[in-house]
Amino acid sequence: MARETTESKQASLTDVAALAGVSHMTVSRVINGTGPVRAETRVRVNAAIEQLDYRPNSVARALVTGRSGTLGVVALEANLYGPASTLSGIEHAAREAGYATTITSISRPGRSSITDAVERLRRQAVEGIVVIAPHVTAARALEAAPSDVPLVAVGGGEKAPVPVISVDQFDGARRATEHLLGLGHETVWHVAGPEDWLEALDRERGWRETLERHGAPIPPVIRGDWSARSGYAAGRSLVGEKGLDAVFVANDQMALGFLRACTEAGVNVPGEMRIVGFDDVPEAAYYTPPLTTVRQDFVEVGRRTFDLLRRRMNGGEDRDRDLVVPELIVRESTGLS
Repeated sequence: MARETTESKQASLTDVAALAGVSHMTVSRVINGTGPVRAETRVRVNAAIEQLDYRPNSVARALVTGRSGTLGVVALEANLYGPASTLSGIEHAAREAGYATTITSISRPGRSSITDAVERLRRQAVEGIVVIAPHVTAARALEAAPSDVPLVAVGGGEKAPVPVISVDQFDGARRATEHLLGLGHETVWHVAGPEDWLEALDRERGWRETLERHGAPIPPVIRGDWSARSGYAAGRSLVGEKGLDAVFVANDQMALGFLRACTEAGVNVPGEMRIVGFDDVPEAAYYTPPLTTVRQDFVEVGRRTFDLLRRRMNGGEDRDRDLVVPELIVRESTGLS
């Protein structure tokens, strides 16, 4: 029984040193690359590491080298396409550069939840932290961010006290609205996202200011919660409204629900109604009809986020704000292909 306990115990640095017949300092040098080691000794130490399945303690390694090879990400616990794709883009960029990613999820963004999540990641000796911050409370929460660990935000708004990478939501909304106005519509209605989300506010502002610049009437905003269900409810309430023939919907899931409401009411899209969404989810090209939408390049967001964080981890300074320009993808829901 004692033998089983010993064999199941995780190997230590001392175990590796004993098997390789070297000092624990030599093992440390091999693992961390912090000093000269003869080639044959390095081979012997690596063989012992493999035989014992030794896994270095990342915190201890960070104390020696100042590098853990790990990035921390604070992410909103949500199934929404935007935040999930942003996280995937960051993980992909970090992995290509040889970094592992530790994710701390929060169920509700706020000052205390973000601050606590950042502190948990600091205790794990991450080299830098990304906060995916789509909520209006994020800027206040980031004010309490520690200064001893490099940190950048995805989203976070113009008032965020840390460097920010984001998609230009305002420009995406402008493109969507101008596309519909360019098709001859007198105005464009808007189904907006939740008013406590920064992306929703920027998209609404882009829509509104575009209408103002063109001298078009500004219809009342109908607000949803990003879900197809709320888009369906918005469609049910709007279909039949006088002058309603063009709608910019703040995300593709709500646009899907809106399309369903149009179908049930016998309103032909794009014959009687033209609709533009936002995000370009993978299914958007297969909606009925295929959805014109604004595409966010989350791979590019991830790459720029990691590049900025890496520069800061290496002691460099960089611009405070970087915007990724979105692209309008035109499909049949606006009568074009």
